[in-house]
Amino acid sequence: MLQPPPIVLSFAANDPTGGAGLQADQLTIASLGCHPLSIITAITKQDTTGVEEILPIDSEWVEDQARLVLEDMPVHAFKIGLLGSVETIATIAEIISDYPNIPLVMDPILTSGRGDELANEEMIDAMRELLLPQVTILTPNSLEARHLVLQESDPSKTELDLTLCAHRLLDMGCEYILITGTHENTLQVTNTLFTNEGIVRSDHWQRLEHTYHGSGCTLASAIAACMANGLSVSDSVIEAQDYTWQTLQAGFRPGMGQHIPNRLYWAKLEAENINES
Repeated sequence: MLQPPPIVLSFAANDPTGGAGLQADQLTIASLGCHPLSIITAITKQDTTGVEEILPIDSEWVEDQARLVLEDMPVHAFKIGLLGSVETIATIAEIISDYPNIPLVMDPILTSGRGDELANEEMIDAMRELLLPQVTILTPNSLEARHLVLQESDPSKTELDLTLCAHRLLDMGCEYILITGTHENTLQVTNTLFTNEGIVRSDHWQRLEHTYHGSGCTLASAIAACMANGLSVSDSVIEAQDYTWQTLQAGFRPGMGQHIPNRLYWAKLEAENINES
């Protein structure tokens, strides 16, 4: 009898474009050999250019969605994305606390690619206090890392050293933090993994010419899937980065806004190899 695939549970918002949110999580998790469970935290109105409006799901509904599947199926990793409200953050923090041995990957989504605000300061405070102490690995981009450790009005918000950001976030309770460098003014994209002991690894990736809707969701979900498959945090990070870069390189622009990662890029490659043989 075949063993069932590992299971990854994602807390995230619905994205009608399929570029980010739950749809991105599902595609990524399934593409990496795991079974995705999806807990809807919010419904969004958006296209590939940006987010128009967010409707948070009632926190009791969020809890009931999660509790039912958690009592029914064994989960091997959690992934957290857009959360929608302070009440939902508190609810998810309580749920996660009941499963301390399951790794938790958190993508702290604060704004859209266009800059639309997706988490206010009250929500960010709740993330810091309730979720970060339970996080196995946090995956902010450089802008999110600085925002998480500084107030919105702080004049040094765009200048704070990323190593200092990482250590401040680790002091809030995270075990690991992977800060991605897409938004930095560098020739290559540099992603750096930190623990309290210092830098675990620093990886450099070719900077692609387009901007992408859902790259952060893809990376965090890929890390969760790799960890669910039994890899260490460091190995999960390198495998997930490689997978994410491949999805971006094979990305496509279905609308008038950003490109979307092609999470099933490998299927086209396999089909081409079959045709060639």
